[in-house]
Amino acid sequence: MSSPLLKLIDVSKRYESPTGAEAVPVLRDVTLEIGCGESVAIVGPSGSGKSTLLNIMGTLDRPRSGQVLLDGRELSQLDDIQLAAVRNREIGFIFQAHHLLPQCTALENVLVPTLANKDTALRNGAVERAKRLLEKVGLAARLTHRPGQLSGGERQRVAVVRALINQPKLLLADEPTGALDRASAQNLADLLVRLNREEGVTLVLVTHALDLARRMGSVLELRDGRLAANLAK
Repeated sequence: MSSPLLKLIDVSKRYESPTGAEAVPVLRDVTLEIGCGESVAIVGPSGSGKSTLLNIMGTLDRPRSGQVLLDGRELSQLDDIQLAAVRNREIGFIFQAHHLLPQCTALENVLVPTLANKDTALRNGAVERAKRLLEKVGLAARLTHRPGQLSGGERQRVAVVRALINQPKLLLADEPTGALDRASAQNLADLLVRLNREEGVTLVLVTHALDLARRMGSVLELRDGRLAANLAK
């Protein structure tokens, strides 16, 4: 049996109060294994720590205790520069807000993560990959359009392609359909499921949308800082 791509062991997190009051626990001894190519949804009440957990998976935050391993590497042993390289090369992020640069075209926005790559040949190959992915998500005719000229659903599709441009092993999505109308949300859900299958990228998403969650391979519930299988799937 192959090793899991992402492994969390007894991960805990709490936030200290600036007033000196008792610290607020957010995550309590979370243990989880996710294999290559799997799709996982994390659901739970608002304030249950879902986004915090996703940020720890993506090295945007550090746990107070516990271990996070990506492809067998213990991430706590890496410094900030090394973690930035991991985020750029091995992890893709999709947020509820697309965070596209308004002055750049769709193609230019997709290519932003490649600018940190010093290998000119890889950067050149990224242009063709970006065009191929934009065509795959139905945006072949929108390459030169700026975000202000795109619909909300189109902007989010550009953000998805941007997250995939460096061929990450792990794709993390935080409420990716939260700002979209029902039709656009359905289209984006279809797209994420298809890309998980066709690109082979491991997908972990946080969502309040149970219809989206149930399309993932497994659904986990975070409640009171602890993670459990969601039997509602």
